[in-house]
Amino acid sequence: MKQDARRQAIKTQREQLIQDLESLYMDAFDRLGQLEGEIGEVKAAQFTQMILNSKTAAIEPLLKEIEKPVITTPGNEP
Repeated sequence: MKQDARRQAIKTQREQLIQDLESLYMDAFDRLGQLEGEIGEVKAAQFTQMILNSKTAAIEPLLKEIEKPVITTPGNEP
């Protein structure tokens, strides 16, 4: 597999993982919204903050790698 194709495959996998994580966190927020009446507003807010922190920690490194510029080396020029 050529280097460009490999980079694209890795980027595609990272993007898919980000989508999967976004979906997972959205489901968690939906469940939390349903629990708010049972656990109270303060606990719901605490859980919301924990989920947001977790989401940021999970997704940010993946986004940084996708956005990282590709560094190439110059060819051998006389």
